[in-house]
This record gives sequence, structure tokens and C-alpha cells, in this order.
Amino acid sequence: MKLTSKEEKELTSFIKDWLRMHGYSQKDLAFELNITSSRTSEILKKVKEFHKKGGYFNVAKKLIEIEQNWINKSLESGNLDKQLTSSKTSYPKEKESHSYSQLDLNYKVDIDLLMDKMAKDFKE
Repeated sequence: MKLTSKEEKELTSFIKDWLRMHGYSQKDLAFELNITSSRTSEILKKVKEFHKKGGYFNVAKKLIEIEQNWINKSLESGNLDKQLTSSKTSYPKEKESHSYSQLDLNYKVDIDLLMDKMAKDFKE
């Protein structure tokens, strides 16, 4: 399964929005993916590997694992309560680096479209 150009852009936009929502940077994601570069192209290359091995389901599975790891780290450091309290009224504050904006993409992603694609991949 190969991603189309449009799917790559949507997935990139989704991941950047996901990072921003959780208050993490591409550097944090690169660390979790065990890659040395935090460039968008390198992160996308790794995500494409996950997609090739199992479609959107596998990509989502990996992102969930990473998110759980971040939650566990927050629990250990005692920061989760603060993050949960602030996220009830608004998103956690984004980090100052703005590394998620390297491609100047529109960050509003059609989540329903991505979910439909994940469901389709999972059925195949």
C-alpha cells in the first residue's frame, strides 16, 4: 500500500496537529520513533514504513503507543493532572519552537476522512 501525495499531505498535517494538541514537537516525535532527524521528511519516511506494514491502522497503533508513553512519563513526573485540567477548557500550550509548521500546511484536517481510510485499510 502506497500513500498518494494527497494522503501524505493529510497525514503530515494530522501528525503536526496531533503534536501541537499534545504540546510536543517534531523533535519529541523523532526521539520516540528512534530516528536522528526531526525533519518532516524523515518523520514521514518512518510513518510510511508503518503504513506499508499495516496501513492506517498500523500508523494509528504506533501513534497511540507514543501517546501512551508520553502520558506515562507525565504521570511519573506529576504533570498529567495539570495537563488534564488545562485541556478541559483549552488545548495544552504549544511549545515555542513551532517546528510543526515547517511545511506551511493548513492544520485543519478532515478527521472523518482519515478515520474512513483507517477503517478501509483495517478491512483489507
